[in-house]
Amino acid sequence: MRDAILLAFSEDQRPASALASQLGLPCAEIALHRFPDGEICPRVPASAATVLIYRSFNQPNEKLLALLLAHDALTRDPNVQCMELIAPYLPYLRQDIAFHVGEPVSQAVLCRLLAERFGRIITVDPHLHRTADLGAAYPGTVWQVLPTQDFLADAIAADGTPPGLVIIGPDIESTPLVNRLATRLGCSFATFAKERAGDRQVDLVPPTGLDVADRPVLILDDICSTGGTMARLAEALRTAGARSIEAVITHALFDDAAAARMREAGIARIRSTDSIGHPSNAFPLAGPLAEAVVNPPRRGAP
Repeated sequence: MRDAILLAFSEDQRPASALASQLGLPCAEIALHRFPDGEICPRVPASAATVLIYRSFNQPNEKLLALLLAHDALTRDPNVQCMELIAPYLPYLRQDIAFHVGEPVSQAVLCRLLAERFGRIITVDPHLHRTADLGAAYPGTVWQVLPTQDFLADAIAADGTPPGLVIIGPDIESTPLVNRLATRLGCSFATFAKERAGDRQVDLVPPTGLDVADRPVLILDDICSTGGTMARLAEALRTAGARSIEAVITHALFDDAAAARMREAGIARIRSTDSIGHPSNAFPLAGPLAEAVVNPPRRGAP
């Protein structure tokens, strides 16, 4: 890419620098000044005609505000002609309808806000339920969704795929993910059904004919926050006779207590992409993201 730069805030510098290296671009930091009363003021460095901003949105609220303020600063730079957002993890996507009277549709608020400001938005395994196509739902920008399953399959295969491996998804929404990964690895898969009674209360219903007895199991999910679903799933798989259980997660939002809970439930190894900086990171996204950056889809294409 010519006359381009990648910008990132301090907490995203490591993955952003790796991506910039893949792209052969300079990487500079957006400084964040904090006033005594808690207000923030980002200060953008010298830019280029094309500005790529790397921002992953775990703990999103202040990060979103800082991004909007940085965007405003960049619009005042006469050198800037195009701004694109690389957001490996996008928040607020699960609230795609108003589940209760008086609630917002948070997905619409966030996606419209970003689509109005960036010419292209690249994200990874977005946590979508009823929205099949972000580009169709929120036009005005190019939405480029990067699925991780092919990339993860290659990495898992390189590490050694045990005979008889079964890929398990925690809910119906995970079916496309586990299907794609299992197909790539040449193994079988199954998905549970999830019945959620609250943010931390989830019941799991196994599929009919589940056969994991004396077989290795790999749980795959796009997001893990409290670890409750993963722990319950591991307990159900152990009861069904699974020989060993591991987990691969795209977006690792869980804390140390949740990780301990999952291990106690029988998950021997937990690995994640580096969409969010986390001790479980095992699959760097710099390569796949770089490929996505240099291969934009046609406007309106997924």
